[in-house]
Amino acid sequence: MAKLWGGRFTKETNKLVEEFTASITFDQKLALEDVEGSLAHVQMLGECNIIPMEDVEKIKAGLLEIQQKIHNNTIEYSVQHEDIHMNIEKLLIDMIGPVGGKLHTGRSRNDQVATDMHLYAKRKTEMLISLVQDVQVAILNQAKDNVDTIIPGYTHLQRAQPVSFAHHLMAYFWMFQRDKERFQDSLKRVNWLPLGAGALAGTTFPIDRERVAELLGFETVYPNSMDAVSDRDFIVELLSIASLLMTHISRLSEELVIWSSQEFQFIELDDSFCTGSSIMPQKKNPDVPELLRAKTGRVYGNLIGLLTVLKGLPLAYNKDMQEDKEGMFDTVETLEGSLKLLAPMINTMTVKKEKMRSAVNQDFSNATDIADYLVTKGIAFRDAHEIIGKIVLYAIGKKKFLLDLTLDEYKEFSMFFEEDIFKVLSPEQVVGARKSYGGTAPSQVAEQIKLAEEYLINEYPAIS
Repeated sequence: MAKLWGGRFTKETNKLVEEFTASITFDQKLALEDVEGSLAHVQMLGECNIIPMEDVEKIKAGLLEIQQKIHNNTIEYSVQHEDIHMNIEKLLIDMIGPVGGKLHTGRSRNDQVATDMHLYAKRKTEMLISLVQDVQVAILNQAKDNVDTIIPGYTHLQRAQPVSFAHHLMAYFWMFQRDKERFQDSLKRVNWLPLGAGALAGTTFPIDRERVAELLGFETVYPNSMDAVSDRDFIVELLSIASLLMTHISRLSEELVIWSSQEFQFIELDDSFCTGSSIMPQKKNPDVPELLRAKTGRVYGNLIGLLTVLKGLPLAYNKDMQEDKEGMFDTVETLEGSLKLLAPMINTMTVKKEKMRSAVNQDFSNATDIADYLVTKGIAFRDAHEIIGKIVLYAIGKKKFLLDLTLDEYKEFSMFFEEDIFKVLSPEQVVGARKSYGGTAPSQVAEQIKLAEEYLINEYPAIS
């Protein structure tokens, strides 16, 4: 069967070329967007008297029937027709006759595919925003239950200072908040309509691009036709935000893996999010967070892949741009699956509060508070720092922790130590004393949680 564009050619396309250049195996994911764009385009063609309204109604009826078949998954796509646009146009012509060919008046596949991608990116970005919020709500729920739960805080993966577990969790809430806001901001650039730019130079037909933008819900149209068909910045931005989001997911996943280990035992993941071993019957493996951590690499790869495709392209459209789709589809699907698993995994994990609390008694993470204690007695912080360093070294030699030392032992290092030093050293006091804004004191964490709830309620009032 002849190609829809085959008039200029004297030979059939080589079968290997046909298979190599076809994109229908993956761009069929844009089928609904393609029909949506075509419905708006043909409506505009009729309103501008470019084609008769009688033809418009026939084309719209055919497109709506194709749309239903897409929903029902009853369409068979053909590599011979290359891409989603040509497949749908061929279906339309077979369905309603030659009048279906009028649909392509005043547009090119170049601006058509760009429009499809904008519609897809818009729909998926809005979905990802909602899924990120689900993760935030799960974090918030666990934080509310663990304001007074104390856990060792780490730097360099060495115990540093005790913190509220809720405070630790809420750090991820704010990471995800920034990710969500990046997605929200990116919609400004996704909401540019390329349709009507033609192949690269516009069209001779008196089209109304603003009308198509209105019908499709776009905020503006591209003012430059060459930029319209060659711009993939909005996809790069989506992949970039997705990469940063996966970074945050990976960091949290790493902590979940560590915390659930036998060495830490700070949490236990629900059985429904773990797997076992084929040889070791005692094993409970945190496969989900491990895979979340690993899938970050493929999202990074998709971003670098598209940047590499675009870096040397002259204006305007080039076939290279066909490589923009698979990476985007894969990233969106990877992120969607990751977020859908992360939220319930956080919601259902068991926090071992006593294990966390006992851990802070087996370290020197309260050392800074002794230095602060001496500062209140008039000693310069640097001098206090040196004194406490010597006390820690002494305690290590005696195989003791700071709460195990006697007052007489403390006085060997400074005459300023009094009985109240032991109150200062208790984990509850250490955590509770950090009342500076954004600190880990329970009072501050409670305010932080309240602020987080206000963010979510203002963005999504339905959760209030």
